[in-house]
Amino acid sequence: MNAYLGVDGGGSKTRFLLIDGSGRILAAHEEGSAYYLEIGMPALVAMLSRGIAAVLARGGLRAQELTFAFLGLPAYGEDRLLLPELDAAPAVALPSGRYRCGNDMICGWAGALAGENGINVVAGTGSIAYGEYAGRSARAGGWGELFSDEGSAYWIAREGLRLFSRMSDGRTPRGPLHALMRRHFGLSEDLELCAAINGKDAAQRSRFAQLAKLVAQAAMDGDAEGRALFTRAATELADIVHAVRLNLGVPPPVELSVSCSGGLFELRELLLAPFDAALARQQSRYRRVPARLSPEAGAALYAAKLGGASLDARAIATLGVSAQSLPGETI
Repeated sequence: MNAYLGVDGGGSKTRFLLIDGSGRILAAHEEGSAYYLEIGMPALVAMLSRGIAAVLARGGLRAQELTFAFLGLPAYGEDRLLLPELDAAPAVALPSGRYRCGNDMICGWAGALAGENGINVVAGTGSIAYGEYAGRSARAGGWGELFSDEGSAYWIAREGLRLFSRMSDGRTPRGPLHALMRRHFGLSEDLELCAAINGKDAAQRSRFAQLAKLVAQAAMDGDAEGRALFTRAATELADIVHAVRLNLGVPPPVELSVSCSGGLFELRELLLAPFDAALARQQSRYRRVPARLSPEAGAALYAAKLGGASLDARAIATLGVSAQSLPGETI
């Protein structure tokens, strides 16, 4: 029996999915962050080893019986000097030659579009877009939270904090966001936010990104400035998608499929609706399509392709039905 393992590593969660050649799910497992820049390389190795062992045990397989695995890791490829370490990270748990590592953006694309032409844009802890067309591939965004990741939860959290400071100073009229931030951090004085944010726990990328939920709540409570942040985020994400299209060399008349991944897109009114509007303003043609498979299912699908036995349409359909019972993504 052919068996394929897909690993979708994220900034907050890492999901493992084991399938067979017919698209049937054999086992699933979830671990924590795979963002090695935050947790460190030893922690990444330990997490992957733990997760791989767990999902194989649940599927009743030994590592030697696995046909192939694909592991999508955040920030993979952004520092070529670290590639040997990242490529070796699963070696403790997987046989040599039966796995490949790559950027987690591939998981989102392969799952959302089932490996077909188009672009997948991710708005979760970070943001990035990746697409393939006529055998070509391209990416845009995903340069990291320090100066990029526009439209992501981290970006919205950072811009939300900037908005709070402006409201506190009186540079911007105070909306619901101001009171929500004060209550969340238990501030007696607004300036105490500096200590709260610069503390070790709050400074972590994944924990910091959770503050986007406060901005979303403020927007839904009628904060005009908070809602405007999501409109800006939608425009940034649409620009990222269009940049990928240009880099792929897709002719303007072609209607290109676009899918969305990541917890932020679950905010349909705040982000998805203005994203659709921003995409419609682009000069090229797009068709937004629902994701066919989850990113972890996409990773398993990609593993089968790398293993030399791409899943056929029936197997992909089976995988899609089986994957519907898997937990969804959250920011």
